[in-house]
Amino acid sequence: MEAVAAAANGGGAEREQQQQGCARRLFQMPLHYPRYRREDYEAMPEWQLDRLLSDYGLPVHGNLHHKRGFAMGAFLWGGGATAGH
Repeated sequence: MEAVAAAANGGGAEREQQQQGCARRLFQMPLHYPRYRREDYEAMPEWQLDRLLSDYGLPVHGNLHHKRGFAMGAFLWGGGATAGH
């Protein structure tokens, strides 16, 4: 009986470790929306665009021009596209 209980506890601990490992790989949306202006995106270096896009789970494929356009399309809205906050 003790062997069965030990096996059950061992299996539970293993399952818990697997769940914790899985939780670390899940996407987690940043708490705040990026507050960059159009001018900020136009001057942003490629590494920063890559980081911003990947933080929000967006694709980081293409050249610098494509990434800038994608970021501006995703994060700048209507009248806020040229207005600074």
